[in-house]
Amino acid sequence: MPKPARRSTSHSRAGKPDPAGALFGGYPAPVKAKLLALRRLILDTAKATRGVGALEETLKWGQPSYLTAETGSGSTIRIDQVKPATDQYAVYFHCQTNLVETFRELDPELRYSGNRAILLNVADKVPETALRHCVALALTYHLNKRKTGRET
Repeated sequence: MPKPARRSTSHSRAGKPDPAGALFGGYPAPVKAKLLALRRLILDTAKATRGVGALEETLKWGQPSYLTAETGSGSTIRIDQVKPATDQYAVYFHCQTNLVETFRELDPELRYSGNRAILLNVADKVPETALRHCVALALTYHLNKRKTGRET
């Protein structure tokens, strides 16, 4: 009797299942490259930002998502291709925060979608400096809110 087929599961460095990592294989090559660059930018920014701690990478709404589960310092960040546009991808933020509003003031050169996303074109260079700033603000959103006593 043949053995049942094993399901392939991507794993994180810690040996735990890595569903977000496995998802990247399903994107068209140009989008995949940009999303992997964003992933690295988010992880590197978390390491370099005081108070953030280790990120948890998971799937939320079928999108690679990054949570500050260890410290609770920030708001979830998600990344994905903009559907159905094959030439756009985005960084998504919780729409009930003032993060995107803040980003608009600080980084007006970026393109935004409402109060929830930064839109990017696959053909363009990743605006690393501006995105690192936005990501750091998102990863410290709750930490900064506690320090200032803001309720938004």
